[in-house]
Amino acid sequence: MKSNQWTREELIIAFNLYCKIPFGRIHIRNPEIIELAKAFGRTPSSVSWKLANFARLDPALQQRNIKGAAHGSKGEEEIWKEFHSNWDRLAFESERCLAELLHKPVEKIAEIETDDLPKEGKERESVVMVRVNQQFFRKSVLAAHENKCCLTGLTVPELLVASHIVPWAVDESNRINPKNGLCLNALHDRAFDRGLMTVTPDFEVRFAKSLLKKSNEEPFTDFIGKYHSKKIKLPNRFQPEAQFLDYHNQHIFVG
Repeated sequence: MKSNQWTREELIIAFNLYCKIPFGRIHIRNPEIIELAKAFGRTPSSVSWKLANFARLDPALQQRNIKGAAHGSKGEEEIWKEFHSNWDRLAFESERCLAELLHKPVEKIAEIETDDLPKEGKERESVVMVRVNQQFFRKSVLAAHENKCCLTGLTVPELLVASHIVPWAVDESNRINPKNGLCLNALHDRAFDRGLMTVTPDFEVRFAKSLLKKSNEEPFTDFIGKYHSKKIKLPNRFQPEAQFLDYHNQHIFVG
């Protein structure tokens, strides 16, 4: 095993994993932690502890009196700040470092579609980066919500969407920020995207008046009416930012 000193590359890869696995799975028996520990030349206990050290910095966990590891290093704090200041760059860098560590293409590590990619050159690199980051965002948002729709509790992965609160095209600096995401089922994601549904800064669900007029009709009662004015289930970490929710209320929601 190597020395206790962690390199910057190891730290950003560890934070990558912290983002993409549910908090309850940060333990030494997790196959992803075991695989990463082997690649690092470290023990699963060491990797698990490092992820718990990142957890101590997460305000969403602190609000729930879940403090993670009691002590950590300055390096973890620096990586935490670095990611939060530039999610777009650090998300891709962490995926690239992980790919190099495991001697696999970044496209395979990120599990992105490659059939329609340009064959080579800067165009391919640009498209790969966008798709890798989109997949990072999806995995991070779903993991934060324990792979459950924050409105209905649905747990079918194929029907879950990492919904941007502030749209992708509007705020480039927060495209990959998991605090700009909600885990929704496909139906409510569509309503959220079209402004027919919103979540207020105090996490209350609201539907457009045009939908509420039909809320006593089937199937509107089951899919719309029963959720109006209800609170979403908050994620275990990366709690949605109030400023993002306020933007959606003011600029996307049709009211």
